[in-house]
Amino acid sequence: MFRFEELEIWELSQDYARDCYSLASHFPKEEKYALADQLRRAAVSISNNIAEGSAFSNAKFKSFLDISIGSTLETVNIISFAIRSGYLGASEKDVMYEKAEKLVRKIRSFKNYLK
Repeated sequence: MFRFEELEIWELSQDYARDCYSLASHFPKEEKYALADQLRRAAVSISNNIAEGSAFSNAKFKSFLDISIGSTLETVNIISFAIRSGYLGASEKDVMYEKAEKLVRKIRSFKNYLK
């Protein structure tokens, strides 16, 4: 087992990415290779950076965790734009914002633990 596979933040980020993929599938066909793809890539980037960062020293790992937080916030922005564009409903926003906030809190907490 790899170090990152034992981390709760990695598990949460995988679940969050799966949820983002599900949301992206509801976007209009013309957004398949634009906004939907951007949401999917940003969502997977969260766990990718946790995995990649786990191979380095704690100091460098923290930088990768910052990127994971940034990718999480990128997904929030894309979801917000999708709602404003009528691709998603407000109920999806509430659920995804709650999950994103939890994920960011957990990543920050883990980052502080690494100090």
